[in-house]
Amino acid sequence: MSIRSQIASNVVKTYVIMTLFICVVIGLAYVFGQATGYGDSYLGIALVISFASSLVSYFWGDKIVLAMSKARPATRKNEFDFYTVAENLSIAGGLPMPKLYVIEDSAINAFATGRDPQHAIVCVTTGLLDRLDRREIEGVVAHELSHIKNYDIRLMVVVAVLVGTVAYASDMFLRNLWWGGRDRDNDDRNSGNVFFIIGIILAVITPLIATLIQLAMSRKREYLADASGALLTRYPEGLARALEKISKDKEVLEGATNATAHLYIADPFKGKSFGAWFSGLFDTHPPIKDRIRILRSM
Repeated sequence: MSIRSQIASNVVKTYVIMTLFICVVIGLAYVFGQATGYGDSYLGIALVISFASSLVSYFWGDKIVLAMSKARPATRKNEFDFYTVAENLSIAGGLPMPKLYVIEDSAINAFATGRDPQHAIVCVTTGLLDRLDRREIEGVVAHELSHIKNYDIRLMVVVAVLVGTVAYASDMFLRNLWWGGRDRDNDDRNSGNVFFIIGIILAVITPLIATLIQLAMSRKREYLADASGALLTRYPEGLARALEKISKDKEVLEGATNATAHLYIADPFKGKSFGAWFSGLFDTHPPIKDRIRILRSM
């Protein structure tokens, strides 16, 4: 499969997942509204709360992530390869030069954040700079710049809003039942209503489904960034070699958290707590061996 066809395929898959996600939200709101007799009020309130919380992440999320990661600004003098590679690739990709940061950690990893190319950040670990050669660093930086160019961060904010909407709507529905907040006049009618039964089931399982869709979206964006990065450098082998070294690196990134794990180029925790099938569902990243195989087939 060519680089361009790989990019096109992943873009289509991403839109399919987004459409599915939106359908889940709309369907959930409809069932809850029908089950309680409150119409679309559940969806409206959930959207307001989720949107307000997402604004904080959207405008100040990058600063929060950098603070959590204990990252420091990179300099041309101290991180010459990183700085000059980012300069060259930004010019080649028609992107503004992102702000560059470094995490003092021996693990090999990197991430990009920021709401758009004009407010973008690329951050790498000192382990990555010490243990990868320039072509491999180029592959990693191209991958992260592709996340920026493809507006992956903005897309994931939209997905986070949808996940928050689902979680809040489900929680509000269950709380309403617990505290007896349903319309008493319609209590008998609602108890026998199929929508009421379906609503309870969905309130329990839909937040999990929404999270699985969010993780699936994250994995698709990683494939897309791999393909876009290879197109930018015209050298897929650089990123493939970098991912091989990352896969062999057993060190856990100390500054990573569950909230930031999806940002990194590879799983910062390394370990898996489930079996193979479950780990595939709950992983924030696709298997590295698959990513390497696809890159070397380009």
